[in-house]
Amino acid sequence: MIEQVRDFRSLHIAICGCGPAGLAAALLLHRAGHRIEIFERFDAPRPVGSGLILQPTGLGVLSELGLVEAIFAHGAIINRLFGRAAPSGHIVLDVRYSAMGAGWSGLAVHRSALFEVLYQAAMDGGLSVQSSTPISGSELSGGKRVLVDGGRRHLGAFDLVVDAMGSRSPLKPSGTKSHQLSYGAFWANVPISGDMGFASDALEQRYFRASRMAGVLPVGRRVAHGPEEAAFFWSIRQQDVEKWRSHGLSAWKDEVQEFWPQCAPLLDSINSPDDLTLAHYEHFTLPRPYTNALVHIGDCAHSTSPQLGQGANMALLDALALSRALAVSADVDSALAGYARMRRWHVRLFQAGSAAFTPFYQSDSRALPFIRDWLAAPVSRMPVADAMLARLVSGLTVAPLAGLDFQPHRASLRGV
Repeated sequence: MIEQVRDFRSLHIAICGCGPAGLAAALLLHRAGHRIEIFERFDAPRPVGSGLILQPTGLGVLSELGLVEAIFAHGAIINRLFGRAAPSGHIVLDVRYSAMGAGWSGLAVHRSALFEVLYQAAMDGGLSVQSSTPISGSELSGGKRVLVDGGRRHLGAFDLVVDAMGSRSPLKPSGTKSHQLSYGAFWANVPISGDMGFASDALEQRYFRASRMAGVLPVGRRVAHGPEEAAFFWSIRQQDVEKWRSHGLSAWKDEVQEFWPQCAPLLDSINSPDDLTLAHYEHFTLPRPYTNALVHIGDCAHSTSPQLGQGANMALLDALALSRALAVSADVDSALAGYARMRRWHVRLFQAGSAAFTPFYQSDSRALPFIRDWLAAPVSRMPVADAMLARLVSGLTVAPLAGLDFQPHRASLRGV
């Protein structure tokens, strides 16, 4: 436990955004005794996206929130990340959590399942969401942060505003420079069954050089006792999206089946381009994720490609770091500086790692995938190297929250 070092006073805190970062922050800060208001631009709060892997870091935060049992009721335990080059079948990715020791794994879930678990906990805790409230900006007035909506209407003055609105947040510092990645991906949630031949505990991928990539991730159930599903994704250059649309869905299905025939039954439930979600990726890290009475967490503080699968996990860690920083600081300013220090090296490492790994899997390069297939892949399966790679994927290469007594919750990864 973190010792309280100041006389507690309840802060009036606005949470902007109702994704994993915003909901986790709202829960943690509400439980610490702060007065919370949550604002969301959608008419009804809802998740955006397909599947993700909760790593030991993210599961540790959910354990602190008391939500591990709830999320395990939905997810699929992942023990391995596995990929082959096409058409050779050469193994080019083989990451096993067991390389770190017994009992380690990830948990793949629908974004909707993670959202529902966090959202229901927030509602059960007495929180509410002001929906249909698009935030357009904020102003500093008398030491407090005033939120402004799209109609320039003041929504209140707050001791602290937590920006959890993602990479395109209007509250991000003006002039923030980001690198738009040339490749994105189509995602779809599809039914899956054991007779299709996919591993139930692995993310499986196929690659043609770095210009074509497909993946299948079992993600368990959207609702408890519901049907098993998987997240299917297909890499695509942003500049080729309109060409893809003009060729039609049938032509794309033929391409996928030629590339990876085993995926044919997964495509049966994709009947329209609307069944696919196009994800765009960019890379940036705010050098200073806070200013007076305003702090950025999750993708609005650091956004990157999904190659290391850290987005939701980093957002959950940000929320916990902010809560703990407020618990041990004398005032809001020192708390925000403390939050930034706690997260600095962990964020920088994984942002750099993702930036370095992405061109090996999503780019037009021919040299990088050659290096990946014939040098990096064999080395990654060697003793010590395999454990290092597993720790990188798990988010544990450096302490997730520097300066805090944070330990990944192994017990929560052994089944609930």
